[in-house]
Amino acid sequence: MERSGTYRQTLSGYKAFFPADLPPEPPVSLDGDLVLLLSEADRALGAINTIASVLPSTDLFVAMFIQKEALLSSQIEGTQSSLTDVLGADEEHIPTADVGEVVNYVKAMRYGLRRLLDDDFPMSLRLLREIHGVLMQQVRGGKPALTPGEFRTGQNWIGGANLKTARFIPPPPEAMQSALDHLEKYLYVSDDLPVLVQCALIHYQFETIHPFNDGNGRLGRLLITFFLVWRGVIEEPMLYLSAYLKTYQQEYYDRLMQVRNSGNFEAWIRFFLEGVVSVSDQVVSTTKRLQQQERNDTDRLIDINAGPDAVRLLRHLMQQPVVMVKDVQQALGITYGKANALISTFERCGILHQISQGRRNRKFSYKQYIDILAEGTEMTPGDETPQASTK
Repeated sequence: MERSGTYRQTLSGYKAFFPADLPPEPPVSLDGDLVLLLSEADRALGAINTIASVLPSTDLFVAMFIQKEALLSSQIEGTQSSLTDVLGADEEHIPTADVGEVVNYVKAMRYGLRRLLDDDFPMSLRLLREIHGVLMQQVRGGKPALTPGEFRTGQNWIGGANLKTARFIPPPPEAMQSALDHLEKYLYVSDDLPVLVQCALIHYQFETIHPFNDGNGRLGRLLITFFLVWRGVIEEPMLYLSAYLKTYQQEYYDRLMQVRNSGNFEAWIRFFLEGVVSVSDQVVSTTKRLQQQERNDTDRLIDINAGPDAVRLLRHLMQQPVVMVKDVQQALGITYGKANALISTFERCGILHQISQGRRNRKFSYKQYIDILAEGTEMTPGDETPQASTK
């Protein structure tokens, strides 16, 4: 048995990977620069917790960061959506299947957090199945999801058109279930490894087992947030690690394969911790800039004596920065005419900008706020990585 597992010939004639149980043997070596990097990652997460504790309204910022994580994680799987597309989506009328996948990711994130924190439901395979069921809800106009909320009963693969050309073949169903049972037990292990290192190992193991017919990448990245919140390492889900994994997407896949092929867990853990440091610093910087934008725009509204409803609207825009007149009417409990007048005031101040055509069903965006939040979410040619897509 190799450190991370073995490739074995199956009765069907292909070689699948049978992962070893966690923790690795020999144990993970936390020496030298890895110790220093772990300390830096702890410091970086501490900064997120500090800034979350002093925010006047944490929920407003958390809502935005959840949507950014959802967009980035879905982009890794090849979806073509912008942050404005997602923020402006009406859940009753999803414009495209790609936007629908991102909306489902947001729902899955909120569902999992509610189960863990409000319902005090344990981290478990059952919870993962529940979250997968939300994540893979059929989007109108999109392909029906394969067995949402259920573990696969057949062989899947990553990359390539079939098992012969696959880049990686996870364990067959009978070995998959045993590996999942061991992974569930490892969620509760309190060993000598720091929680961040355990999280890196758990994400690797989940992606290697690949237990669902579809959605494994997105659920595996959700698992990072759920595990860190559940273990109390981050107090709010403001760590959008998919920003780093998207930027270094090919290295992300390569590092996972390196563990499978050579048992080099340390290289994967180093990559993971570097991502935690990088994204944590981005979160703190972005939060400060969003706060400053809010203060600047509040001052502008006060200077023109726009009134209390204007300040209330600004607070609403921080949670829903793409709106229609009827949205403002409903959110603030005012007449349609007053809502329309407020939006006109915000347009004159340069806070809101119309992004739709014509005079009917107009949509407006809080552009400066979205621009700050959207950094790093732009799609560029080559972002899609079909060779790594889930099959």
